[in-house]
Amino acid sequence: MSRKAGIIYYTDSKLEDKIAFPVIGILQAIGFPVVSCSLKPMDFGDNVVLDLKPGIITMFNQILTALEKSEANIVFFCEHDVLYHKSHFHFEPEYDNVFYYNTNVWQWKYPEDFAVTYDNLTSLSGLCVYRKFAIEHYKKRLKLVEKNGWVDDGKQPSWAKRMGYEPGTKSERQEIVSKDVSECWRSKYPNIDIRHKGTFTPQKMSLDNFKHKPINWKTIKVSEIIGWNLYDIFNIKSK
Repeated sequence: MSRKAGIIYYTDSKLEDKIAFPVIGILQAIGFPVVSCSLKPMDFGDNVVLDLKPGIITMFNQILTALEKSEANIVFFCEHDVLYHKSHFHFEPEYDNVFYYNTNVWQWKYPEDFAVTYDNLTSLSGLCVYRKFAIEHYKKRLKLVEKNGWVDDGKQPSWAKRMGYEPGTKSERQEIVSKDVSECWRSKYPNIDIRHKGTFTPQKMSLDNFKHKPINWKTIKVSEIIGWNLYDIFNIKSK
């Protein structure tokens, strides 16, 4: 199968422009076809708007909507508050039934002057996968949500927490959606996960935030991140 890669982009349409615009600008420069799924109309890629409230189940629906709209056979999941280095998009998955995660990521405590990383930093925002395989997974995921009667009310039932966000990352014992598998890779230069006040998942910028301590925890100044000049991109004065 020839490589036809594309981007799916999903957003709750609540992110402030000073973060959203640089992310979009960098993605536009990649040159891949983009399907965006938002909760308000936006001028980015082939845009689909869902009349839903922000939430976890809404995000699942946005992902599935974008996947079904895309015509690529390989898709990169892109989120509205992550800066993607162009080297991220050089990756090509070997198998069509595996979820692949880029773990070369720095989490930036925006707009402060430090970022953190650690081993196996696996996030949905770093996912690359064959599109048809991802569609199958998210259909199963949403059927499970419907079957169990979960609604987007700000609370997660225990089974939903067990399900998690990253397909293929649970052990067979833990898996409740499907027995899929995942692998990791590292791009030449890192992506930047911008940890701001409105992040979807909790900010964990200190070892004290972890029940199980991550391996090889590292903290550096933002200016030391190779491949990026974040203060120039965001017009922030160096501290």
